Amino acid sequence: MRVVIAPDCFGGTLTAQQAATALRDGWLRAAPDDELDLCPLADGGPGFVATLHASLGGELLAATVRSPLHDDAPGAVLVTGAPGGARTAYVESAQASGLALVPPERRDPRVTTTYGVGELLRLALGTGAQRIVVGLGGSATNDAGAGMLAALGVGAGPGSVLDGGGGGLGSVTDADLSGLAELRESLAGVELLVATDVDVPLLGLHGASAGFAPQKGATPEQAQELERALGHFSHAAVAALGPDAVRPDLLASSRTASPAARLTGLPGAGAAGGLGFALALLGGRIVSGSGLVADVVALAARIAEADLVVTGEGTFDWQSLHGKVVAVVAERALPTGVPTVVIAGQVQIGRREWGASGIAAAYAVADTPEQVSASLADPAGTLAARAERVARTWSH
Repeated sequence: MRVVIAPDCFGGTLTAQQAATALRDGWLRAAPDDELDLCPLADGGPGFVATLHASLGGELLAATVRSPLHDDAPGAVLVTGAPGGARTAYVESAQASGLALVPPERRDPRVTTTYGVGELLRLALGTGAQRIVVGLGGSATNDAGAGMLAALGVGAGPGSVLDGGGGGLGSVTDADLSGLAELRESLAGVELLVATDVDVPLLGLHGASAGFAPQKGATPEQAQELERALGHFSHAAVAALGPDAVRPDLLASSRTASPAARLTGLPGAGAAGGLGFALALLGGRIVSGSGLVADVVALAARIAEADLVVTGEGTFDWQSLHGKVVAVVAERALPTGVPTVVIAGQVQIGRREWGASGIAAAYAVADTPEQVSASLADPAGTLAARAERVARTWSH
């Protein structure tokens, strides 16, 4: 039996490569004769650059940038293509704004900044790349990319209201956004792709603040505060670009909506605490991060030659079905009828939801608090043990 092992990272415990290795080790204990194809994936969040580097090669340019709390953080831009020819630069926003960079006791999305993402973008632009792909996901921030804009020269730069976190964006004025139109114009010759981990809008019930700020440390009241602040900022930023900067999509049902509503409502605008919105503001085109990586590693072709595909992530929940790796793997497997099995740290949605996405089965590594503690103490071992049990059911 041929099995494709195609997981995402397991949130802060295992990289995608480590997860794939653990799944392989467990599977082979139960089914040693199966042929396994390891295909670690990423959705735009942590591991985006490493996964692409493993498949594409290229040059990694190292840098030290600002973390969400203004500390130093290591980062790298991946550059592919021959010097003098067409070049693409890949940026992973989580290297500068990731949740892993902020200790749990210091998490507060009202004050964390995406300034370091702007520093990585400056490095990418300095390579002369004609195409820049920015991976979004796994952020500790909720500033709608305002800090990134400050790093790229908008307003007063470092230390300005744009660089102070999402909580202060309710007081943004026209002066704070000076230079935004010029920045967008300067990027007109660069193809800017925004590879998002989720397809949610900036504002609303499933937007950046309501949907994701709580997991970054915000209370429900603080999430509402952030929603109001991002609403003010988004309208002010679009107004600063002028009436013709955001053109309506003639095929979209919302073509009569205001320019601000068209941008804030874009699927993916709310990714990484609203970084998707800021990059769209600069002319970026939002695409699925999982889909982009899946295309790079030829996932569909590899699945077509297999009998089964096994994917997974740390927590399989409602977010997973909004553009994350698990959903894209199932989507790529569906045309060929290859079953998709999910093995996740925890499963927090029901059979009806995941079954409607084309997933054949979903298994949790941990169900009880005791099992969660055990899995955190030995993430690779417990994942391998679960894969061994699943292989006994699925291998033939």
